[in-house]
Amino acid sequence: MELETARIGIVTVSDRASRGVYEDLGGPAIEAYFSEILTCPWVPEKRLVSDEQAEIERTLRSLVDESHCDLVVTTGGTGPAPRDVTPEATLAVGEKVMPGFGELMRQVSLRYVPTAILSRQTAVIRGKALIVNLPGKPKSIRECLDAVMPAIPYCIDLIGGFYLTTDEAKVKAFRPKGA
Repeated sequence: MELETARIGIVTVSDRASRGVYEDLGGPAIEAYFSEILTCPWVPEKRLVSDEQAEIERTLRSLVDESHCDLVVTTGGTGPAPRDVTPEATLAVGEKVMPGFGELMRQVSLRYVPTAILSRQTAVIRGKALIVNLPGKPKSIRECLDAVMPAIPYCIDLIGGFYLTTDEAKVKAFRPKGA
């Protein structure tokens, strides 16, 4: 399916935010980030789900298989607590694991907090989509996206997704010469 607009899934994983106990700050931070740095047309596909692995898996599958998202980013549920199951759900729906994303995000986060080693962010390919787990705090979301965003457009190119373009003054997408 060839689309003229990129579709980006934004999934907040939080028991309390999904019940309305507190406001979702992660999802809006991700949407604001992409609004600021992307120069291509795009639309967000936003979801707010509880920390239930089956629900997260259904949501990720739906965003890729039915909504045809090129990129899906999650926020929340990546720590060591018993209900933090976003990485397990992501790995369950993925076809290829992309460990470099999690490695780089932890490395960047360690510059700011020693507890970054507790983070279990990961990334996978499913079909023509890249799924990336991000931390839950807006400041950490920006730091991690700044680190991995230069590689995301080319990764999506390689799997046959939408050609994402960025404002190079903010984030320069890396593509090899001739790509």
